[in-house]
Amino acid sequence: MELSIPLWFEVGSLIVLSLILLLDLLRVVWKPHVPSTKESALWVGFYVALALVFAGAMFVFSGEKYGSEFLAGWVTEYSLSVDNLFVFVLIMASFSVPKRYQQEVLMVGILLAIVFRGIFILLGAALIASFSWIFYVFGAFLLVVAIQQLSSGREDDVQRENAVIRFLRTRIDMTNTYDGMKFRIIEDGKKRWTPILVVLIAIGTADVVFAVDSIPAIYGITESPFIVFTANVFALMGLRQLYFLLGDLIDKLAYLHIGIAFILGFIGVKLVFHALHTNELPFINGGQHVDWVPVIGTWESLIVIVVAMTIAVVASLMKLKKDRDSGAVTPSESEDVDQARSNH
Repeated sequence: MELSIPLWFEVGSLIVLSLILLLDLLRVVWKPHVPSTKESALWVGFYVALALVFAGAMFVFSGEKYGSEFLAGWVTEYSLSVDNLFVFVLIMASFSVPKRYQQEVLMVGILLAIVFRGIFILLGAALIASFSWIFYVFGAFLLVVAIQQLSSGREDDVQRENAVIRFLRTRIDMTNTYDGMKFRIIEDGKKRWTPILVVLIAIGTADVVFAVDSIPAIYGITESPFIVFTANVFALMGLRQLYFLLGDLIDKLAYLHIGIAFILGFIGVKLVFHALHTNELPFINGGQHVDWVPVIGTWESLIVIVVAMTIAVVASLMKLKKDRDSGAVTPSESEDVDQARSNH
């Protein structure tokens, strides 16, 4: 018999996750610094291990169904979050954010992302409970996003962020220098905004767009708001350290957007299939369920997602090595990891 998710487990998990986020925030505030490659790798490993421990607890206390759904959901959100790092790199570079402030900026951005995704998760759950046909909408939306991702890659992200940045620069009277995380300072006897305000607005805008893309994707794996939320939190918690670990290498993963597009398209198709199985629209199959479409299980989804991301990353690294060996990439561009390590 399949277990359910105990209420005490849900409440206890949310309390523990809140404490971890709070401690992480306090650590950044108390000891602002540029993390080394080793430190970043250890923290990324810690958060990945923490997610796997949580997945194991889900299997034990809630059963195979919910445990596998969390695992697949977390891998999906983690994959999408890696691609989101590219936009964070763009924002930091556009505003020349000093490295010593980047940890705090990213921490605030991640907290904003959790808030925005929590809101979208609640909205998604309400829509699913009220309208069974919403899976058609989610599926179609993800297929459109997948096609855009495949055709234009990151160009849409770049254009959108550049447009936001240009708009904010022309509308806000701000200084050219930073003063920690202060929003306003007195310069030449006049109160002016610092660039940190615009940076946080740009990251917050990106977070909203990411939430719109990612929440329908994970609802294609599970309909449990608790699993959707915890999978997002675990995917976001180690994102700051992953940013410092990978650095500019993210921009060199040439085929990452193809892997992301495949995953979004796959989940979009899965959502449409699910909608057909539970169909109630009168103009589709006379309002009857469509039973002949295949059922894509959670484990099958997890395998497809992991394989797609692995192929995309390995192919990108092979291309980077080939370009480096052929001289198509300059040494400074091909040695991102070493450069990041020296900067840290």
